[in-house]
Amino acid sequence: MEKGLKVGRNHTLSLILFFIFQFGCESKEEWINTLPKPWTLSENDFSEIVPKFHKKFPKFHDRLKAFSNWQIGTPYKIFCLGEEVQPDPDPIFRLDVSDCTVHILTGLASVQSKSWNEAKENLIQIHYKTNREGKNIPSYKRRWHFTTDRIQDNLSTQDITSSFLPDNQLKKQKIILNQKENGDEFLDLGWIKKTTVRYIPNDKITTDLLKKLPAIAGVAFVKESYFKMGLMIAHEGMIIDQKDIIHASQEFNQTVRMDFMDYYFKENAPRFDGVMIFSFHPLES
Repeated sequence: MEKGLKVGRNHTLSLILFFIFQFGCESKEEWINTLPKPWTLSENDFSEIVPKFHKKFPKFHDRLKAFSNWQIGTPYKIFCLGEEVQPDPDPIFRLDVSDCTVHILTGLASVQSKSWNEAKENLIQIHYKTNREGKNIPSYKRRWHFTTDRIQDNLSTQDITSSFLPDNQLKKQKIILNQKENGDEFLDLGWIKKTTVRYIPNDKITTDLLKKLPAIAGVAFVKESYFKMGLMIAHEGMIIDQKDIIHASQEFNQTVRMDFMDYYFKENAPRFDGVMIFSFHPLES
């Protein structure tokens, strides 16, 4: 009797542990779907919810992936961050609308924050270059306007393109960022940058390449027709689980998650001329 009772207890305990493990793992992902949509929140609402991401997802990259999934459905608006003063009076930090770069920046800022004000301060640290005093102060001319420049020199989004292919399989482009063919600046910044950029050509963009990526990685899409304007990157997003892309899409008018290869090779033709891959890092690293 005691032996049968012991076996029964052990079996019950095993079932309990199985269901805790099974549904506990699932509940982290399902929990995101129980939250109000980020674009509907007040600043106070955000400040109440964002600390919960730290509890549910203690690791930085897991939290960034979860937060990015939460942002799916955010309405699209191009060039929607500014300095809250002229020449660009748009908000420094916002979640009500997004574009491709804003999706990445607001995600990075938010997952390192436990309140709206802290997220705004982190956004400033990520979105603006330091001045001569070593401070990050919102200024149109000190903003990281060019994704190529940001990937090369901003510690939050670091270029890892060369990690995935031998150098002789990458395309290389010498370019003067922000300088058009006629010598004029593309943006009135009083700034140009001579650089050489490596990117992965279309014939090397395969599912095998995706399998080499970390669980979350940034992707920047190269458009060779932009080179004459002093630009390289036409779009950017996040590759999730070595398969999907989450990006704020002008085409779909919102932030979407979709199969990366299906997106990139629309009707078997590439949308772009290659990609750069970058990794995400917390501010303190």
